[in-house]
Amino acid sequence: ARVLCVGAGGLGSPALMYLAAAGVGTLGIVEFDVVDESNLQRQIIHGQSDIGRSKAVSARDRVQGINPHVNVVLHETRLDVDNVMELFTQYDLVVDGTDNFATRHLINASCVKHHTPLVSGSALRFDGQISVFDPRNATSPCYACIFSPDENFEEVSCSSMGIFSPLVGIIGAMQAAQAIQVLIGFGEALIGRMLLWNARTTQIDEFKISRNTECSVCGKAH
Repeated sequence: ARVLCVGAGGLGSPALMYLAAAGVGTLGIVEFDVVDESNLQRQIIHGQSDIGRSKAVSARDRVQGINPHVNVVLHETRLDVDNVMELFTQYDLVVDGTDNFATRHLINASCVKHHTPLVSGSALRFDGQISVFDPRNATSPCYACIFSPDENFEEVSCSSMGIFSPLVGIIGAMQAAQAIQVLIGFGEALIGRMLLWNARTTQIDEFKISRNTECSVCGKAH
């Protein structure tokens, strides 16, 4: 299988390592940033010796240390409207490890257009969430069915709000698990469902998500 992971940070770190250990044939990594010491608290794919290095290169070295048989393809660029289509057509599934709404909506729209399964996750402070959006399934909602691109959401980040570091490990590992389930086709992936994890109370909640027929991305008119 060919899996593209957008981001080699808090969520991408465990997702990439578990996907490599599981034996995914090709792992693509989209990452333009460099490793900073402040990242090490939660981005466990990088180490102290990687400070100042490209995150993509650092992640590749760690992945190949886990499983040298995985083909790692680096895309050392910022994902944008000019390169997203070309990148996504090369992969069977996308794991979203980004931290802003604009990029998440770009990823979602591209996955809908190319009928590519998307494993979406996010984490901030003590709260994490994960879901799977699969355009190949006629009943599956997309990310925009929940968070409309027409609405203005306040952008917050781990650097400004803080993050309980094991939380991204939990959500990122769940993303790897969901990706493997979708690729192999076993069990019940989180399609039409969203899982919420509160690390402060150790409470897990789940709610159903319905496809919005008026969605500006996956609705009937599109």
